[in-house]
Amino acid sequence: MSQPAAPSFAEVLQQAVRHSGLSLERVQHRLAAQGIRISLTTLSYWQRGRSEPERADSLRAVDALERILALPPGALRSLLRPYRPRGRMTAPGHDLSATHRVLGENSLVEQALGAGFDRLNEALRTLSIREVITLDARRRITSLSIQQLVRATGDGADRLTAVHTFDSGMRGARVRVRSGLPGPLRALPELSTAVVEVRFGRVLARNETAVVDYTVRVEPGDGTDDHYERRTRTRLRDYLLQVYFHPAARPVACHRYYREHSTARLAYNHRLLPDASHSVHSAPGRCPAGIHGVSWRWPGPAGAGG
Repeated sequence: MSQPAAPSFAEVLQQAVRHSGLSLERVQHRLAAQGIRISLTTLSYWQRGRSEPERADSLRAVDALERILALPPGALRSLLRPYRPRGRMTAPGHDLSATHRVLGENSLVEQALGAGFDRLNEALRTLSIREVITLDARRRITSLSIQQLVRATGDGADRLTAVHTFDSGMRGARVRVRSGLPGPLRALPELSTAVVEVRFGRVLARNETAVVDYTVRVEPGDGTDDHYERRTRTRLRDYLLQVYFHPAARPVACHRYYREHSTARLAYNHRLLPDASHSVHSAPGRCPAGIHGVSWRWPGPAGAGG
C-alpha cells in the first residue's frame, strides 16, 4: 500500500497561517518588525505554491515564519525543494524569483500590476531593445522611444506589457505605437508610473518573433531625473540606450553602469562623453540579466539651467 504524499511547503504554510488566526497583512507586519521585508504578493504565492523561497533573504523569512506561526524549527524549511538552476530551458516569464531578484521585492512594477504581476509577459522572451530617452530644459525625462524584439516561449502570446517609472514624477502620459497595435494605457501618477500595452495583432506560436515600436510622451512632475535604467530578467542579444539632453540643460558628467540585481553594488561605472547632438549612449557588448543604465550629474542646484 502506497504511503500518503508528504505535505508541501505551501500546504503547511497555508495551514499554519490559518491556525494562527493572523491575516497575511499581520504576518507581513511581524516580519517587517524583524527587519525582513516580503511583499504580500510573495507571501500569497508561497501559500498557493506559485513560487518558493530561494534567496538568502527569503530563507531568513522562512525561519522567522516558523517562529511567528509557532512551528517547530525546520518545519517549513525542511519542505523546500532543492534550488532550481536557471537556464535556457526555463521560461523566463514563469520565473518569479528571477523577476523579484532584478526588480526587487514590492517594486513599483509589482504595485502597478497587482495580481497580474506573476503573469507579466509570461510567454515572451526579449531578444533585443533599442530605446531613446529625451530630457527637457528643466532636466526631466519627457519621452521614451522603445523598439523591442521578442520571441514567444510558448503558444498564445498576443501582446507585450511594459511598465515605465519616472523619478521626476508624472502627471500624465500618452503613447504612439508605430509597430503593433495600441492597447490600453494606464497612467498612475501616484506611483509616477505608466503601464503600456502593445498588441501584436495576432497570436504568436512558439518561437515566433514580433517587433513592437512605441513612444511614450510624458507630462512630467516637478522633480528632476539623474538616471535611466533598463531592468531585464534575461540576457539580451543586443541593447542600445541613447539619452538626449536639452542644449540648455547639459550634465557635467555621464556614466553607464551595470548591477546584477536590485540590491547589488555597481559592477562597473564607465565615463561617457556627450556627442555633438548633446547625447550619450550605452551599447554593452555583453548584456546579461540585471540592471543596465546611464546616470548623469547636473551642474549647480537642481532646477538651474545648463
